Parts: sequence; structure tokens; C-alpha cells
Amino acid sequence: MTTTLDLSGFWDFSLSETPRYASQLRLPGSLQAQGFGDDVSVETAWTSEIVDRSWFTEEKWAPYRQPGNVKIPFWLQPEKHYVGPAWYRREIEIPRDWAGRRVTLFLERAHIQTMVHLDGVLIGSQNSLAAPHIYDLGCDLRSGRHELAICVDNRPPVDVGPNSSSLTDHTQTNWNGIIGRIEIRALPAVWIEQADVFPDPSGASALLRIAIRTATGRPGRDILYVGDQPHEVAWDADGGVAEIVVPIPEKAEHWNEFTPCLQRLSIRLGEGDTEVVFGIRHLGTSGTQITLDGHPIFLRGTLECCVFPRTGYPPMTIEEWRPIFGTIKDHGFNLVRFHSWCPPEAAFCAADEMGLYLQVECSTWPNTTTGLGRGLPVDTWLYEEAAAILRTYGNHPSFLFLAAGNEPGKALPEFSEYLAGWVRHWKARDPRRLYTSAAGWPALPENDYHNIPEPRIQAWGQGLGSRINAQPPSTMAEYRRFIDEPEGPVFDPGGFNTAAAQAVRPIITHEAGQWCAYPDFSEIGQYTGLLKARNFEIFRDTLEANHMGGQAADFLNASGRLQILCYKEEIESFLRTRNFGGFHLLQANDFPGQGTALVGWLNPFWKSKGYVTAAEFRRFNHATVVLARLDRFTFTRDETLRASLEVAHFGAGPLEGARPYWRLVDQAGREYARGEFAERTLPIGNGIPLGTIEVPLRAMPAPLQCKLIAGLDGMEFENDWDIWIYPEQSAEPAAGDEILFVTDWDDLSVGIRPGGKVLFNPPAAHVSGDVALGFSSIFWNTLWTRGQAPHTLGIVCDPAHPVFAEFPTQYHSNWQWWDLIRGGAAMVLDKLPPCVQPLVQVIDDWFANRRLALAFEVNVDGCGILVCSGDITSDLERRHAARQFRSSLLAYMKGDSFRPKAEVAVGQLASLFHR
Repeated sequence: MTTTLDLSGFWDFSLSETPRYASQLRLPGSLQAQGFGDDVSVETAWTSEIVDRSWFTEEKWAPYRQPGNVKIPFWLQPEKHYVGPAWYRREIEIPRDWAGRRVTLFLERAHIQTMVHLDGVLIGSQNSLAAPHIYDLGCDLRSGRHELAICVDNRPPVDVGPNSSSLTDHTQTNWNGIIGRIEIRALPAVWIEQADVFPDPSGASALLRIAIRTATGRPGRDILYVGDQPHEVAWDADGGVAEIVVPIPEKAEHWNEFTPCLQRLSIRLGEGDTEVVFGIRHLGTSGTQITLDGHPIFLRGTLECCVFPRTGYPPMTIEEWRPIFGTIKDHGFNLVRFHSWCPPEAAFCAADEMGLYLQVECSTWPNTTTGLGRGLPVDTWLYEEAAAILRTYGNHPSFLFLAAGNEPGKALPEFSEYLAGWVRHWKARDPRRLYTSAAGWPALPENDYHNIPEPRIQAWGQGLGSRINAQPPSTMAEYRRFIDEPEGPVFDPGGFNTAAAQAVRPIITHEAGQWCAYPDFSEIGQYTGLLKARNFEIFRDTLEANHMGGQAADFLNASGRLQILCYKEEIESFLRTRNFGGFHLLQANDFPGQGTALVGWLNPFWKSKGYVTAAEFRRFNHATVVLARLDRFTFTRDETLRASLEVAHFGAGPLEGARPYWRLVDQAGREYARGEFAERTLPIGNGIPLGTIEVPLRAMPAPLQCKLIAGLDGMEFENDWDIWIYPEQSAEPAAGDEILFVTDWDDLSVGIRPGGKVLFNPPAAHVSGDVALGFSSIFWNTLWTRGQAPHTLGIVCDPAHPVFAEFPTQYHSNWQWWDLIRGGAAMVLDKLPPCVQPLVQVIDDWFANRRLALAFEVNVDGCGILVCSGDITSDLERRHAARQFRSSLLAYMKGDSFRPKAEVAVGQLASLFHR
């Protein structure tokens, strides 16, 4: 007997409060993706928050506000936009042999509120953003034809926060439609409503809790089979619950990231049957670490914010999720955090089979327009949503963590009290996973773990005061005070911590990273669906208007290498911290909204941008990572390179036969030193010492860029760090008689003479403009952070240019540039002729696309002038890189290669500086 009717196909369709069916579209799908709705205009009423509203008023955006050329910069732009009710109608035919059976309508994912009418009679309404909408059509539905009409309204019936990934314009769009399975189902009059499996911590058995429902209105009893084992069960007039302990075979493998073994139980009651898939695992905590089956795990997570540009809604099949999760695992991650939304069943199934841990959130980012604990409708809805999520997806072994949502509003202390009760409630009802109040805050004593914004190397509001911009680079940073001093301050922007909240808990850093790269304009052609990259088109226009259109790929790759350098140091700092819980990065792929946050080395389609491979990324982001502690990256030949090697190992078990080694090689691969350490077995954990390195550098050539490589012989685990070795010098490099070295404009202006050579090194305070130059790349994006520093994305240069003959460099920023950028300034060359090409170009924020320089050369009245706005004057005895760069500049200027061709007037050059 057929028990399911597939309702996918064409439906009659109407966009109105009262249906007037004049069109058709396909379900599953959304109306916007099929060309229905309104064109985007200045008057479009977006669902989400726009922090910087200058697009609506400022003159520079005026060309993009014109009818026919509307382009928005703050997120991807849908071809069509619609918020309101839409009606979907079709005929269904109920088979004769369904008589007496319970008939239901199953809508796997609808957005947002549905109201179902059968033959003109209202059946009911539902509004879950995460779980299927299931409607009971009764047991007495006559056979034959019926009219089914569904009103889908994407106006949020409950304010969950306008920026929640579950409905936001920033990522998936606030779409209208139904996706996934759309079915009419026939069930017996007595059916299995729910079957939950609770494996015992020992792994020897599992508690099977089965909810039985009846439409007969009468009590009853029957034999329920689990596999081939019979169990007598009973129920009353409304149904009942049966609890059965099921033995687990002794040889059954446990589920984890390394062995994602799944178990299946078939359950049969009368004419109905179901299958439950689960994994044997026990999740817990031990002090500051999360454990799985008693072993500590280290969470290496990235976010997924419902970014699916081709459709504007999430994929609903396992086949679509497998490549996404495969890419995530290929880059060394073992967790995905679903930011303020819950994925569909297919994502859980794919994660189960691939061994990926999931943090799910209850569809809310309750701030800005709403808040928790204030008696608003969201308070009740959040319990209902959590119940629906746990009921629908609770058996999936990949579902390890649940949070109420993201970063709740902090206006009242009631939000903390509300979330404490919410955590207590669900911990008591479903112990199969760990719970925290919300991603971000607050840190509550009820939390199983804290998912808070610290520790990290840069955060909101820090700007140039962050560690990566303010402290000389090294690989010594770690966060032991968060582990060894739990009574110390734990981040809680709401100010509602209690002494109990400071008790030992695992800490998972919230939204670490957020390092940006320049836009990849070659990506524009990939937007073939609903969403278009009109924001990229704007950024490309301004780059071309400022005579740099041909440099877009260089900007992408150079800024991308700096981005990866920042991610590497941040991830390694977490791995260096003994007994730390882990991190969530924001994020591996770009976040296209909130002003355009290009934080990924993968684009929104999970495709590589080309400047780092998955294998390269895994060198520092993996279950096993070799680490080196270096107090600096630049040395002189009269010094000794010292480093301590250690390993973070969170593999499937202790690693036997580990033979650590190290090598010091130059860029061409020539080896200058090497060493090995004794073979050993590595336990699970981090901070595991391997040995120390001491290399006297006297015999090394200089200047030289080399690489310290360390790994485990015969295994895939290897890592590396760039090192620079410079000649020993105690005095500052002399300009000599032929070059005038000046730091003041007045001295420069009187020193200009035909045939002369001047090296001008103005103090940063004398450089005009408001560009906040930093070593790191931009944090998130300046449109959303209201201009948080830095405003730049590193440097780009030509390493083969003779100006760098004595200063080894790649084409992008690396640690040796920190000394020159810190305390330096970016010079704005927009008022100079386009022929003035920087020797060291600073990559600007894509919203501004100014032509910036750290060093350039010009010809002024026959005088060759090289201008460097990095500090090559002060404290050169200790600042090795700055001293060496100055030496390289002077050597270049003394040679025949220094012949600046770009001619500028004195007044043009003077416009770059103020006194």
C-alpha cells in the first residue's frame, strides 16, 4: 500500500492577502528564485539591519541608486524581493485504501509561517524556522480529490532579531516558499510518534524511549519489535511512552570524527515501522576540556551562516551537503557552528557519516529590536523551537552542542536569568549534548561550556591596540590565564557574571579570526542564481576609477596571504594553550552581508580563492599540529636562533612511533641546518614538548629569508615558519655624500636639485590623510564596524625589483614588514599622476580603493626622490628589519637602477604631507 504522496511539482500561486490564482511555480522552491516579487530599489523594505546607511544619502553612492542601475554595497542583491503572504494551491487525491488511517501533511522546511486549508477549511498554523511543519488531516479524510491551499508568510510572526541567519537578508535572504520534502503521509491509527536513543556512557546498552500515539481514543496494548526482539507495550486513550533498554554488541564501534560509525535500530508496532539511526558516544567535560568517551577533544570550528547565493535558501539533500562538509574537513576542521540557525535533516545525516561535530542554534539573534527575558513572544517561542529541534534531530550523533542563539541583547539583566533557566531546562530533558546560554555571552554557571569572545588576538573595538598590531610578532602567545586562573575575569559584555560563573568550564572562543582579504572580482560570474554580487561591481568600478583595475588579482592574492598569516598565528596560539577547549572561526568562507565581510579564503560557494590550498591550511589546523615557540622572526648573523618545539595532538589515540625532526632551509630549498629528536609515543593533549633548537647563525649568508620546518618523520604532520637573517650592524646605514637623507619637508624642499638623490622619510604624523595603517588585515569590514582600524589589507610589491635586493621579501606582507608598518603611515597618491606606481603599495579598504603607498619614487625637477613613510629612522640598533630596509633603499639609490621616470611637481608632492 502506498503510504506517501509526493506533492513536488507545479502549484497554483498568488501574491496577495486574499488568493487570486493567476500564476504557477514549482515547489519545492521559493517565489523569489523563480522571478516573482519586486525589483530592488531605494524603497525596498529589507528585513535586516543596515548599520551604515550612507548608501541612501551620500553622493558617492548616487549612481547606484538610479532606477535600472540599483546596486547595494552591504550584502548580495536578490533579483527579486518580497515580504508578505503568498498562497500555494493544488489538488490532491487520497487513495481508497487510506480509509481509517491517520493522514498528515509534511512540509520539511517552510519560511516562515504556514497556514493550511483543506477544501477551504483552516487546518492550523505553524511557525518553526528549524523543524518541519506537520499538519494532522485526521483519520476520516474521504478518498478522492481535495483542494489543498497553503499560505506562506515570510513576515516574521515572532521577532527573533533582524540579523538572525535563519531569516536575514545578510546571507540566505528572507525567502518565501517551501523546500525539501512536501508529502501527504498515511499512518496507522496507532503509530510511533517519536523514538529517541540514549546510549549509556559505558557503551554497553542504550535506552530507547518511544512515544506512542493513538487516534482511536481508546487505550490498548500490543507487541513492539526492536529488531526481532518483542516487547509488550501499552497506551491510554491519548497514547503512552515505552522505555526499553537495548543491548549494544560489544564490538560495536563508537562514533567520533575519526570513526563515524552509525548504528541502526528497526522498530515495528502493528502496521507501522520506523528506523532510528544513532551513534555510540558519550559527551562530557573534564575541567577546562570537552571530552568524547572520556578522551579530550579540541574543537576546531568554522561558522556556517546560511550562505547559499544560488538559491537564497539552504540545500536539502545529503548530496549537496557532502562536498561542503568535505571541504571543511579537508581544511582540518572538526566542527561547524550554525550561527543563529538550524540546518535541515540532510546536513545532520552528512555530518553523521563524515564525522563532523555540529553546534546548532535556535534560529535567534535576539538583539537590536528584541530581547530575552522581557516577556516578549520570543521567550515562549525559543522553548518551542528548541523542543522542535531536539525532537527532530536529537538522535544524530553529530549534534553535540546547542545554544539558544547568537549574542543576545544586553539591555536588562533578565536576559541572563532567562537563559539560565533555558539551559537548566534542556540539560535535564536531553543529556545527549552540551548546552550553553548563547554563542557570545553570557558566561553562566549553568553552562556546560562557555562560548565567549575571548581569548583571541584581535576583537571588536581593539583596532591598532590589538596584540597582532601592537606587540612585536612572535609565536609565544597563549591564553593560560583563562585556564589556570578561572577565578579571573571571564568575558561577559552584559556585566552579569556571578562568582559561580567563573567556575572551571571549557572555553570555546567565539568568532575568532574575521581577517579579511580583497574582493575576488573573477567570482562575479559565479552568481548565476537569485543573488548577484552587485556589491563587487561597485568595488570594481571604484578600483578602475582610481587607475588600479589591473591590480585586482594582485590585491586579492597579497591580502589573502596576509589573511592566512593572521589565521595561522591565531589558530596556533589556541593550540599552544594547554587544556584549552577550542575555537570557532568566523569563518572559512566569505560572509557576504553585514557590509560585505570577506573573511574567508573560500568564497560563498565553498570554492578556493587560489592563494592557499587545503593541505597548506592543515599544516597548522589539524588533529595533530607541530608547533614552534619563537620569541621573534628576525635575527642578525651574530645571534643564535632558538626555538622550542612542541605538539598538539588530539587524534584518535596516542600516536606511536613519532620521530620529530626540524630543518632550516632557504626559499630555494637549500638546507643549512637540521636535527632530530628521540622517537616517542605522543599522548592526547597539547603543550607536549618535543625538544629545543639552537642554531648559531654566524655561518649563514645574509640577508636571507629562510624557513624553519618541523614535523614528524614518515607522517603527514609538518609545519613551518619564516625567518629572516640580516647582517650584523650596530650603526645606522649611512646615506653617503651622493644621497640626501631627510625627515622634514623643509629640508627636502631645499635639497631638490637637478641630478640629486633624496631619501625622504617623513614621520607618520606628517603624512596627510585618515588611513589607519595596521599590520593585520581589516577586521570584519569597516562599513559594519563603523571604521574600526586598521583600514588596510597589507602590502603588495615586486620582490624582483632592485629596491629589495638587500631586503628579501615575497610579494605580500610577512612578519618582517611589521617593524616598518608599525608606526608608519599610508600615503594617499590619488592626487599624483597614475604613472606614479608605489614600490611598496598598501592595499586599501575596498570601500575606498585609494592608491596608497609605503614607498614610492618620483622625479621632481630632475631630482630623484624616494619617499618611505615606514619608520627607518628610530632605534635602528634593535629594529633589524627597519635597519635592513633602509640599507636596501640606500643601496638601490646608489646604483644605476634608481632613475625615477614619473615626473611630479613640487606642489603635487607637497600635497601628501602637512607640517
